[in-house]
Amino acid sequence: MSDLRADITIVRGSGFRLDLSLYAMPGEVVALLGPNGAGKSTALRALAGLIRLNAGRILVDGTDISGLPPERRRIGVVFQDYLLFPHMTALENVAFGPRSAGEPKAVARQAAERWLDRVGLSAYARVKPGELSGGQAQRVALARALATKPRLLLLDEPLAALDARTRAEIRADLRHHLTAFEGASIVVTHDPLDAMVLADRIVVIEDGRQVQAGTPAEIVRRPRTDYVARLAGLNLYRGVAEHGVVTIEAGGHLATGDDVSGPVFAVFPPAAVSVYTSRPEGSPRNVWQVEVDGIEPHADRVRVSFRGDPPVAAEVTTAAAAELDLHPGTPAWVAVKATEVHAYPA
Repeated sequence: MSDLRADITIVRGSGFRLDLSLYAMPGEVVALLGPNGAGKSTALRALAGLIRLNAGRILVDGTDISGLPPERRRIGVVFQDYLLFPHMTALENVAFGPRSAGEPKAVARQAAERWLDRVGLSAYARVKPGELSGGQAQRVALARALATKPRLLLLDEPLAALDARTRAEIRADLRHHLTAFEGASIVVTHDPLDAMVLADRIVVIEDGRQVQAGTPAEIVRRPRTDYVARLAGLNLYRGVAEHGVVTIEAGGHLATGDDVSGPVFAVFPPAAVSVYTSRPEGSPRNVWQVEVDGIEPHADRVRVSFRGDPPVAAEVTTAAAAELDLHPGTPAWVAVKATEVHAYPA
């Protein structure tokens, strides 16, 4: 079992800079999550030895591998397009790693047979990649990476090439295999669902730096950037809290049920927002006037974004949207209970 501790600095001529400190314990799956261009794949390629560090070092089980070529790092890699050898059968593809490490041909083939059996593809041993489905090719690529007995496993968008139906099935299967791997695993993805299902811990990267890290539940419960809040489907604001009221930087105020003070994030789900055509009766603590900015379907409901102080997203039923006659430019009122607004230190 091996752990990973890495400090990665990479500077590109275009002005991009990646500064990332990363660790993963033996048996732990860490997802690097972020938008396109954030630096996720750059970090993975640096770990694999495909990009040279400008500064920092990479330790696997306490050994500095920063200066080693890729073939000497004992790292298994599953690339986004799998990169299976098209002229080789599934068995030959999986056996290639052990053979490259110096194993005799017969031993490598036996190892490949065992791994194909573990990923449920024994019947496809003599099939070439062009005859495999996307899910089967992904499993062959995973078996090929694991057959080398790696100390560290790297996966770059491992589910991106699959259709939605296959993706759900393979996601659960991949989670099973990652759980069984004794070393550390790093998964690069821009899909929050992949990160939530596959990873024990998520590291969110934006613009070449870590902006948040934690378990999937922690990431969803306490987002710290607009990007993370959008992934979690939440309204997020930065402001200053005093006596149970948050003054929002973007304008407006929100009462919260949390006893906090000073710089905070305030967050609540769109489903907590009630929408009215006129000011609601009663005494809800958070009521303000808004204007419809946009409307889009969201699962079996409708997501409505409003301009206002602060701007807000609400989630209503299709019937409610029709009854309220919501369309861009429509004035409305929104209300959110203080107990639905959660605030935590920024």
